[in-house]
Amino acid sequence: MADINVRVKGLYFTLKKKAVMMAVTVSPCDAPLEWSLTSRTIKDRPLKSLPWSSKKSVPEVWWRGPGSEDKIYSYTGNAMDNYTGPPHAAASIYVLRLRSKEEDTRAEVYLHVGPGTSGAFPQLPADPRVHILGVGMTSVTLSWEPSPSLARKGYDYCVLVNPHHNYPSMCAAREGPRKDREADKPPRRGGGARKDVQGKGTGLWPLTKDLWRAPQPQQQQSQRKGSYRRETRPDPPPALRDADAAPPCVCRGAENVCTVSELLPEVQYYFDVFAVDAANGTSAAYTGTFARTHEEARPAVAPLREGELRWVTFRGDAPGAAAAHTEEQLFSFRPRGWQQNGLLTLQSCGSGGGSSKGQRVKVTVSTKGRVLSSQALGEELVQVWLHGSSSYLVHLERDAAAAAAGGEGLRLKMQTSSAYHRMGAPSLPSTLQIKSFKRLRGCRSVTLAWMGTEERSLYCVYRRMLPPEGPGDGTAPTAAATATAPCLGPESRPDTEQVLCKYFQELNPRRAVTTAVIGGLEPGRAYVFDVYLMRRWGIAVKYVSKTIRTRREC
Repeated sequence: MADINVRVKGLYFTLKKKAVMMAVTVSPCDAPLEWSLTSRTIKDRPLKSLPWSSKKSVPEVWWRGPGSEDKIYSYTGNAMDNYTGPPHAAASIYVLRLRSKEEDTRAEVYLHVGPGTSGAFPQLPADPRVHILGVGMTSVTLSWEPSPSLARKGYDYCVLVNPHHNYPSMCAAREGPRKDREADKPPRRGGGARKDVQGKGTGLWPLTKDLWRAPQPQQQQSQRKGSYRRETRPDPPPALRDADAAPPCVCRGAENVCTVSELLPEVQYYFDVFAVDAANGTSAAYTGTFARTHEEARPAVAPLREGELRWVTFRGDAPGAAAAHTEEQLFSFRPRGWQQNGLLTLQSCGSGGGSSKGQRVKVTVSTKGRVLSSQALGEELVQVWLHGSSSYLVHLERDAAAAAAGGEGLRLKMQTSSAYHRMGAPSLPSTLQIKSFKRLRGCRSVTLAWMGTEERSLYCVYRRMLPPEGPGDGTAPTAAATATAPCLGPESRPDTEQVLCKYFQELNPRRAVTTAVIGGLEPGRAYVFDVYLMRRWGIAVKYVSKTIRTRREC
């Protein structure tokens, strides 16, 4: 058996007179081969002496001398093929020529002399196809008919998987990854491909000028089980040693069912099954197959209506529990108007409207596969300007590890609105803090101040009186006990809590400060004041709650 690198290669062999049958098997690698078997009959023996002017050796003169050559068999393709027949009585020598039209490649050649099959290659069943039993998101189950040769010791199956193509032989499976690596390397200067012969126990020799040299003692041939082999095995070149490395089998053994796992979702994979004879180092390829894994389960896309205020809830896991997957929700929005402008506003509300500190949600807005904005949603309100497309996809994602660490669920509110005759998102105040003036605080009134914007907007003030058991030192109670929930909007407040609403605009952002005097209060009582920036587009912006206690005595 010979394992050779070949572009154009010729091999020869001779048979004993008592030989009754011969079989030549050629197994190409990934590139197709043209190979032919011919018998050559030499009429005359070589001359004992040559003219002194001749530059050719005695064997070469004899080889190029008169004779006849008959073609016995030929084949073109990349599948393993063989010729079996009786020897030609008049043949002096048999020549096997191999040619690759596309590229340098490898091929395995095997010669068997004698009746019956060689038994060097495993036998394939009548149905050599690989069947798909089941396809999942990350796994594929295969089955195939058992090989008749599996009853012998040393035979098993090897299942290979790759995302590129099927391989016609185990040799092609070894060569494929190496060729991919070599394709990425720059070509060597003046370098053609090496054509090496690996002495892998073979009775076939290349057609060279050294054919008639006397063999060394350690290279004497012997005939074993009717097949020509060499007793010694010289070290192959480095390129062939790398190619002999066995490809990684995802399944190895005598079972004819295999489940290939740890695959990627929504990817097409190619599966090849080989019956392997470990003793002879040969294999036979089943007819490979391919399958595409299922796509990941994606949440349904919910449409958002114009101006709709949508509450989004993420479930919570037990503290310390490992979350199985990342929580995500998808929404779509189509703005109105020929300008196709819109505004998306989001605000995290924590668990049940409480604090959202430490709980993050990633917001990604895309259109037609192009990401427009991607950011984390924290405690502050987030607004995304939508422009230039007829539809948008809003992707909300909460990391599984954060969900497991948080323990509780998370809520947020979201609103989408079409923005007519605008060129960008509305401006927000530089700070959302409310300031009170101690000197202007009386028994029945307080004075508040807050930052506005350069746009004309409506601001509404709400108050809420706290129970009388608060501290009596004139300072504000703790914020955790009195602050209004960040997502509690004016639509959820009773009308009795609204104090006033006023329009304000200042073109200079540094001087955009407005004040309001809130009267009608009770002496010595604590009140929580909230200011809302009412907007035509988007969620109302809530300022940080301010708790103030009126004076007891004036």
